[in-house]
Amino acid sequence: MMAVDTRIFGHMEIEDEKIIRFENGIIGFPKMKNFALIHDSEDEGNPSTISWLQSMEEPNYALPVIDPLTIEPGYNPVIEDEFLEPLGHMTEENTFVLVTVTVPADIKEIAVNLKAPIVINTETNRAGQIIVENDYPVKYRIYDLLKANDERAGD
Repeated sequence: MMAVDTRIFGHMEIEDEKIIRFENGIIGFPKMKNFALIHDSEDEGNPSTISWLQSMEEPNYALPVIDPLTIEPGYNPVIEDEFLEPLGHMTEENTFVLVTVTVPADIKEIAVNLKAPIVINTETNRAGQIIVENDYPVKYRIYDLLKANDERAGD
């Protein structure tokens, strides 16, 4: 069990088997290697909900993430096998992909990074943030998509 006092979520205790290990850290933060994926319990199971990757080494660092298929249903990043090898044997069933969310002061500028997805092997809990070969944008604005999804969910 790992315990951390976070800025956003307060005191948390995370079971060891739920810790996601990034062997090379994440882009820009190579020393942060252990994270927990935090969901709002009210929104659990809703794929268009933003979740958080909470650093277990740095309590003040939590990265907002979202399932890219809720934003771009045809999202299919090309990732070289050499980048996936450290995560363990990857299958369609054990592969979980997230993209980071940038939330600027002007909420209408909210965007996701489709160029550098986070790939998680759900069996080994090993992960990597990988720059893909596809021509995906680093800043893909999503305000209108999220607003439309919320309106549909309210119907």
